[in-house]
Amino acid sequence: MNLIIAGIGTEIGKTVVSAIIVEALQADYWKPVQSGALEDSDTRTVRGLISNSNTRFHPEAYRLSEPLSPHAAAEIDGVTIELEKLALPKTDNHLVVELAGGLMVPLNNRDLNIDWVQQISLPIVLVSRNYLGSINHTLLSVDACKSRGIAILGIVFNGPEVAASESVILSLTQLPCLGRVNQEEELTSELISQYAEKFLPQLNSMRA
Repeated sequence: MNLIIAGIGTEIGKTVVSAIIVEALQADYWKPVQSGALEDSDTRTVRGLISNSNTRFHPEAYRLSEPLSPHAAAEIDGVTIELEKLALPKTDNHLVVELAGGLMVPLNNRDLNIDWVQQISLPIVLVSRNYLGSINHTLLSVDACKSRGIAILGIVFNGPEVAASESVILSLTQLPCLGRVNQEEELTSELISQYAEKFLPQLNSMRA
């Protein structure tokens, strides 16, 4: 199973959800574009949160110095992100791919994240977080994918639960909830392993 972790915005919790699904599937992990935090990258974070020995971490295609939108960070570094250079790494294992930012984030002056997702034809897991406006952002993300024929495996809710928001999102999108991640004081590999066990039945049902 190869899939993409996408969020309804930034700072939504994609990396934590990536770690959980990587651990559940003992999958490989790849973050194609890392903008900023090069010494404390998302790849390094996921590596520190998983326990299995099967996961392989593939190097980023672009490592950009500034914590900005990929197109702006790339311009500062004097490079242009090209979709042709975002080829999926070769592996015989499952592969979890984490996007840089939301689906409509620009990679260059022409292409958005969603253009690349559409091009590589992988399904996505959409990470949502409850805040004022998150219903709108979640529904817009789902509609953007549906309009381009991008399959959505389901939604993961991250952070404090807001039942009224989550129920209407699931009702209107008719997508399954793959799991939820609570607001945790500290993230550890043991905690990620516990979440992985909870997520695994839903993930296995998609492979059936």
